[in-house]
Amino acid sequence: MSEICFRQVRHSYGDRTVLDGIDLTLTQQRIGIVGANGSGKSTLARMINGLVVPTAGSVTVDGFDTARKGREVRKRVGFVFTDPDHQIVMPTVAEDVAFSLRRSALGKAERAERVREVLDEFGLAGHHDHPSHLLSGGQKQLLALAAIMVTDPEVLVADEPTTLLDLRNTKLIARTFSALRQQLVVVTHNLDLLTDFDRVIVVDSAHIVADDEPRPALAFYRQLIG
Repeated sequence: MSEICFRQVRHSYGDRTVLDGIDLTLTQQRIGIVGANGSGKSTLARMINGLVVPTAGSVTVDGFDTARKGREVRKRVGFVFTDPDHQIVMPTVAEDVAFSLRRSALGKAERAERVREVLDEFGLAGHHDHPSHLLSGGQKQLLALAAIMVTDPEVLVADEPTTLLDLRNTKLIARTFSALRQQLVVVTHNLDLLTDFDRVIVVDSAHIVADDEPRPALAFYRQLIG
């Protein structure tokens, strides 16, 4: 597993501090982050691949500072947003996955084979030439995942990946996550998604207020939000 380190991290948007005094070392395979809206949890997640850099302190992934070595960090860390439409950029399913390999050293035939492998892995093999915008919500989220995972990152960060999905597609994403070999960090309001994770972190009012195995951490969170 990668080692993700937050050291005395503080972050502000203007005069609003959204994270303060964050010290964390993340080495477990599956880590959940929960908190109320505006608590700072999404900012915390976005710092892992350098989408947001701290106002003070440092975030490193395997020793690479996200502020100074962003390219190296993003080779290791993939990020999936809440709304897959924000990530899907190409007209067909295969083209969208292939787009992620545009800067790779693979030849054309190797890229095509890698795309086929990833579409099969994520249950999209029958949608190779399907228009991306005609996929279901769950299939779009799987496509967003596939387009990240085709680059074989060591860490996957997902920010509220099931918020826009119905129950069936939420279960589909949960099953997909459980089969991943990569280190996984998930921000979510869906507490059931985290029950078999290794660790759950609770963020409230810019601070870490609980950090434990899922059962006690989620119990604390439920009590916190009343």
